[in-house]
Order: sequence, then structure tokens, then C-alpha cells
Amino acid sequence: MADHAAVARDLIESIQYMTLATSDEAGVPWASPVWFAHDEYTRFLWVSKPDARHTRNLAARPEAGIVIFDSTVPMGTGQAVYVEARVEQLQGEDEERGVEIFSNRSQANGGPAWTLDDIRPPAPLRLYVATASTHYVLTEGDQRVAVDLPS
Repeated sequence: MADHAAVARDLIESIQYMTLATSDEAGVPWASPVWFAHDEYTRFLWVSKPDARHTRNLAARPEAGIVIFDSTVPMGTGQAVYVEARVEQLQGEDEERGVEIFSNRSQANGGPAWTLDDIRPPAPLRLYVATASTHYVLTEGDQRVAVDLPS
């Protein structure tokens, strides 16, 4: 029997971009690839401009879907973790902890260090977090199963 939680953790650790699915007030969908860091597999952090379409959508409807997958594998062999989440812009103490997590993953992957100055006005970017309510993976029979990850 497959360890579905291990599949989800491995994907979250090894993949650097997630697809963030949002919708506006009228329900018009929008999907955006964003580079992300994670906190214990349940909080997904990224930076974005406040006027980006997905950010505006999240201001109106904070619920989001996320898919993390490896697009380089041969057809029929891919795996993915699907996440239902609620999104908010981080502020205060949460913002300080979030930028530390984001910066650590950035540096571990050859990117720059990030500080509060990079995500607070007058800087153009802000730090956002999607907090997962449920994670799913697909089984070999193409059945979606919920997995328990740390919260």
C-alpha cells in the first residue's frame, strides 16, 4: 500500500513552483504559477504584487486551490498533491516568521535572502500564505484520497 502522505511531502519538498487557482467575485477562474516556500507542509508562502490578478481575486475570495506537481515526468507517470486552502497577506509577527521561512528556502535553492524591507512598502511585493485545510493525492486507480500532514 502506497504511503500517500510521503508522496505529498516529497512533492512539496522537491518542487519549487505551485499552481495557485483563484477566482474573482463573479467566479471567473485564474491560475498562476508561483515560486513558494512551505511551513510544515501546511502553509504555503509566496510573494506577489498587490495588484496582480490572483492577489486581487484573493482579496475578494480568499479561498484557493493549489496543485504541486512535476511537469517533467513522462505521460502517465506524474503525481501531484492538491490543496484546498485559505489565503491571507501576512502581517506583524506572522510576517516576520514567514519571511524567514521564505528566505531560507530561497537561499537553499540558490536565490536571494529576503527581509521585511523586501515585502513592506515601498517595496512592490507582499508576502502571502495559503493555509491548507485539506491535502489530496491520486492513487494508481485515479482515486483522490485525503492525506494527513502536520498542521
